Amino acid sequence: MKVHYGIDNFTPLKRATVTSGTFDGVHYGHQQILAHLRKTAREDNSETVLITFWPHPRFVLQPEIANKSLKLLTNLDEKIALLEQEGIDHLIVIEFNKEFSHLTSMEFVKNILIDKINTTKLVIGYDHRFGRNREGGFDYLKEHQAEFGFEVEEITKQEIENAAVSSTAIRAALIEEGDLFTAEKYLGYHYSLEGIVVDGNKIGRKIGFPTANIQLKDSFKLLPHQGVYAVHLYFKGVKYKGMLNIGNRPTVTEGIKKTVEVNIFDFNEDIYGAEVRLEFIKRIRPEMKFDGVEMLIEQLHLDKESAITALSM
Repeated sequence: MKVHYGIDNFTPLKRATVTSGTFDGVHYGHQQILAHLRKTAREDNSETVLITFWPHPRFVLQPEIANKSLKLLTNLDEKIALLEQEGIDHLIVIEFNKEFSHLTSMEFVKNILIDKINTTKLVIGYDHRFGRNREGGFDYLKEHQAEFGFEVEEITKQEIENAAVSSTAIRAALIEEGDLFTAEKYLGYHYSLEGIVVDGNKIGRKIGFPTANIQLKDSFKLLPHQGVYAVHLYFKGVKYKGMLNIGNRPTVTEGIKKTVEVNIFDFNEDIYGAEVRLEFIKRIRPEMKFDGVEMLIEQLHLDKESAITALSM
């Protein structure tokens, strides 16, 4: 897959089958669109092109709301890596800014799809909108396809067990309940996040469960609901097993500050300042307040057993 940063760095193709969107999470619904994109391109003897936008449009159009409430499933690097696995020929990353947001649907089609890419077929999701004020959609494209000179296809709503697959549904499952089962089912892979190991208050070490405190690499990245999770931790290309707590540590700190800390099994290296990736495998339990440190320690031993079992499956 060739990655092009900016439409001006793209050379028009002889024939191009194109789709566009934010593709946050590159979930099951997205994967179906991309499978259809590849199939259509083969039939058309053309190359596949995916147009995506960064930052997420809502951070530009509704910054006050988005900065407080919008959490993403993937950062740009993660999205690129996932799209690489989908076998797309060209990925065009367009900077979404105020100027770009002012393009009308006609300008988007003419300036980008036709002039810059030479689109011969366009594949879009069932609810895809584009152009200023989201004025463009499937009906608009279908009505004008003869004028535009390319064919338009719409992918129907993708569902798993009668639940609509969407980035919004996955975010809700993770944020509201830490529901990894639903998230993984919709994503098609384990949810993960990246962070930097930072200095903590070392309480875990004092009770026999030393932890690495994790500071999220991206402030906009979604953090699952509070609780204890079985995780895989990746450090310098090596996978380790561990259990992670997201929460306020009410038993030992009286719930002062939310932290993300992982107890890495069979590991004793100093990794302060290191970048790690956490892959969420199973939620063990919600965060709880115990009547004393001894009861907490007893529970942590049980949690470790549960985590080891989950990570061995």
